[in-house]
Amino acid sequence: MKKTLILLTLLITISLNAQNIIVDSQTYTPQQLIEDILADSNCISNIVVNGTVGGDFGGTDQSYGYFDATGTSFPFQSGIVLSTGRLANVPGPNNSLSDDNASNWSGDIDLEMALQESNTTNATIIEFDFTTVANQISFRYIFASEEYQEGNANTCQFSDLFGFLIKPAGATNSEYENIALVPETTTPVKVTTVHSGIPGACDPINESYFDSWNPESATSTSPINFNGQTTILTATATTVPNASYHVKLVIADEQNYRFDSAVFLEAGSFLLNTDLGPDRLLATNNPVCGNEIITLNATQNGTPSYKWFQDGIEQTTETSSTFNVSSTGTYNVEVTLDNGCISYGEIVIEYAPIPNVNNTTLFECDSNQDGLTTYNLYNAEESIINNNQALTVLDFYTSLASATTENNPILNPNSFNNTVVMQTVYAVVINQTTGCKAISEVTLDISTNTLILDDVTVCDDEVVDGFSTFNLNDVATIIEPQVPANASITFYETSADAFSETNSINGDYNNTVANSQTIFVKVTTDTNQCYAISELSLNVLFTPELLEDEAFLYCQNTFPETITLIAGVTNDVPNNHYFQWLFNGVDTGSVSPTFEANQIGTYTVIVTDPNGCSNTRDIILTPSNEPTIESIEYTELTSNNTATAIIEEVGDYEFAIDNEFGFYQDANTFTNLEPGFHTIYVRDKNGCGDIVSREFSILGFPQYFTPNGDTFNEVWKPYGTSKDFNSNLELLIFNRYGKLLSKTSSFKGWDGKLDGFNLPNDDYWYIINHPNGKQYKGHFALVR
Repeated sequence: MKKTLILLTLLITISLNAQNIIVDSQTYTPQQLIEDILADSNCISNIVVNGTVGGDFGGTDQSYGYFDATGTSFPFQSGIVLSTGRLANVPGPNNSLSDDNASNWSGDIDLEMALQESNTTNATIIEFDFTTVANQISFRYIFASEEYQEGNANTCQFSDLFGFLIKPAGATNSEYENIALVPETTTPVKVTTVHSGIPGACDPINESYFDSWNPESATSTSPINFNGQTTILTATATTVPNASYHVKLVIADEQNYRFDSAVFLEAGSFLLNTDLGPDRLLATNNPVCGNEIITLNATQNGTPSYKWFQDGIEQTTETSSTFNVSSTGTYNVEVTLDNGCISYGEIVIEYAPIPNVNNTTLFECDSNQDGLTTYNLYNAEESIINNNQALTVLDFYTSLASATTENNPILNPNSFNNTVVMQTVYAVVINQTTGCKAISEVTLDISTNTLILDDVTVCDDEVVDGFSTFNLNDVATIIEPQVPANASITFYETSADAFSETNSINGDYNNTVANSQTIFVKVTTDTNQCYAISELSLNVLFTPELLEDEAFLYCQNTFPETITLIAGVTNDVPNNHYFQWLFNGVDTGSVSPTFEANQIGTYTVIVTDPNGCSNTRDIILTPSNEPTIESIEYTELTSNNTATAIIEEVGDYEFAIDNEFGFYQDANTFTNLEPGFHTIYVRDKNGCGDIVSREFSILGFPQYFTPNGDTFNEVWKPYGTSKDFNSNLELLIFNRYGKLLSKTSSFKGWDGKLDGFNLPNDDYWYIINHPNGKQYKGHFALVR
């Protein structure tokens, strides 16, 4: 039972491993990896490995070695692999991140110089010399990387670097040439130069050379542990037969050790190569077109023999150095050189049909109908390609011979003047997807259609200067019944602009010639054919000129007197116009050139001339009125007595105090007033009515009085008291001992006597009682 379990476990392990590649870092030396695995041919000789660099992980693990992909889905069956991480992390499935580092593992300056990059690290390198008898060598490879991240914008920005650097033996390192390139370009193969695009981040680039994403997951079935890989690519170098060369295979991380990459080189693919040219594929936009026959040339020096194959089948009747191809297929050649070595060549050829184009007639308008005019030849393109958006007209030619050889194209196809009535020109059309071309005949004819156009008139605007705005969209609507369905109507200032279709003036247009201007209307059919070009007259009609808007004051105290408002026509007599008066936007019914107004608001007069052109102006009546003083609000018995005039009416008023003819101020409040009697004067700034005034008093208490018979200051009484102001205050006078000496009214005051006898100089005290309950106390001096 135990033996059965062990056997079952072994079988399961073998089955699982068979899905992934196997790597080996110990069986083969670097010399054997290059000489026996990569080359495995006596025709590439003198192979000497003279340098290796890799990560030091301790033990037996390295960053390069042999791989075996037998039984897996990996495109190569076996070969050698160089990685920027552990060799042990190269096999699939892709269920973990290959993200290795090692101490003192630096980058490579030759790689950086060849790719014009910098800051590499973790470089794995195998260098070797060799000699070849052929004039070209090649080997096949696949680049894979963890930096291929499906749906992640990092794919657009970051990539490790690798290169296959070759130079003549003994040459300086500056003479290295990198042959790991995107086919038919000088672009190094990297994550950022070969991928299928990241939505929202970057477009596909060289997508035909990208093979697949290998998403990292627990259920991954990828035979390698990398997130993505290229298709099989071929590195090719031109060589001098029997000369020695030095090769440096190098791959390195960029910026840091994170996200490893690897390059896989197919076993036995380091071969003598015969260049049959680039593959002619639909995917790369260079297929062979239509019934074209192309000749493959495999010529080598000496007296070699040739075998040709189509789709793996030897073409036994073809033994020369050239082979004519007339159908899709994969074509191979084996060239046996004089020394017995075989040079191999391969090319894949696909065919695409010639573009289906139409011969057409291009109509253009002709001002004098002599059959000679100016054509924009590209206006025929839509008819030529018949709405096939994959097709584009490249150039036009005056003869079929020139179009066939694509020599001497018409230099001004946007403004071509035909030299012969009903002249034929030739358009070369290319399919942008396949690169295949076709020729279309374009006959140049003229249109004889005319448009019946009435003059377009508008009224001058507020500034009467002969310039106004024309709505050409409205004009186009009027013209539409005269033109074919779906035709476009375009306006131009000059005939030349109309013919060249430049400087169109559609929409709202302000005329540039005062009063009357001629412009041009061009009608173009939905196939870009000129249907007609006609003149259109634009006229600016006279508009009444009026005085500027005005504003007047109306003294409301003069109501119902009126102010006479005038319409204000300045460039004609009023009798030549019609009038309409509005008050606050409501029609008053008045049609006179004047209006009698006595209401506050906005009066609008609309003046219209017999052509129907009108102008408006606004006259605003603003209110003013004779002032009415409603009350005086004041403070007293303070260090800063104030008084404010409260005005009942609405107006623009100014104020003076105690002098009708003195200084007037805008503020209705006065400050720092002395106790006593004051008068505030108010007048309307606009002169409405008379000056109005009101007297008021501010209560105050004298500090002494002098009853000495000189008639001045003979009685002590409060300031601001009279028969009209503060007359009903009760005044009580006391001596220093509190004896009541007098009880009287504040208006009468105290004369300094008691029972008819003068009292002596001294301080005396007072109590003043106000009817409103207020009481004032203090003292004063009697001085004789």
